[in-house]
Amino acid sequence: MKLIIAVLRDEDNEQVSQALIDAGFGVTRIASTGGFLRSGVATLLIGVEDGDVDAAINVLRNNLSEAKPGEKRATLFVVPVERYEQI
Repeated sequence: MKLIIAVLRDEDNEQVSQALIDAGFGVTRIASTGGFLRSGVATLLIGVEDGDVDAAINVLRNNLSEAKPGEKRATLFVVPVERYEQI
């Protein structure tokens, strides 16, 4: 299992979150501020099976708004999940 941490513009949060949910991915949004994108940001936590990482990233890529020249649309971190439990 992998955890995708996606830091994106706050304005893209609803569109991207809904697209991920529609594609069958679970999404948790956490409140965040920071300098990666130098404006309002949203941080999404997306837990995916190893084989679904590329599919989830494609959903993200296809649902982000256009960026200004030289501006990044999102920053993604893909990290392994050693253990996962729901209590």
